Amino acid sequence: MPRTEQPRSDTNRVLIIANRTAATPALIETVQARSLRGPAEFHLVVPATCAGLHRVVDPEDHGREQAEARMSEALPILSAAAGGEVSGEVGDPDPVSALHDAVHGGDYDEIIVSTLRGRISGWMKLDLPSKARALGLPVIHVEPDAVEAF
Repeated sequence: MPRTEQPRSDTNRVLIIANRTAATPALIETVQARSLRGPAEFHLVVPATCAGLHRVVDPEDHGREQAEARMSEALPILSAAAGGEVSGEVGDPDPVSALHDAVHGGDYDEIIVSTLRGRISGWMKLDLPSKARALGLPVIHVEPDAVEAF
């Protein structure tokens, strides 16, 4: 019997990659605006990136704890903005690898990249928004005005 392709849902799957900006008003507003444009399911990936001496001493342990805490804080807020449950996971410490892992492991239609502002953002130094665009999906880049220390 010939194999038939499954019909694609009208619901777009949106990947969000964020860390320190995961619960900022700018990202929340972006998720809310996107959900108002049409049906969407959102999935948040928080790379397990750590700061300071932990990058050298215990990057695997400390980065994961921080990422899980940020994700736990952000998911209920983003879910409220999306009008439905937002799923999430902690990703690779390298944000480019976390992005690639998520895109290649899922079936996404869009990407939202949330970074710190310009010169203070390590992700902007890596040019993460352009790397996301190179994956061939529409990308929204969000830069909040300010981020409180976590």
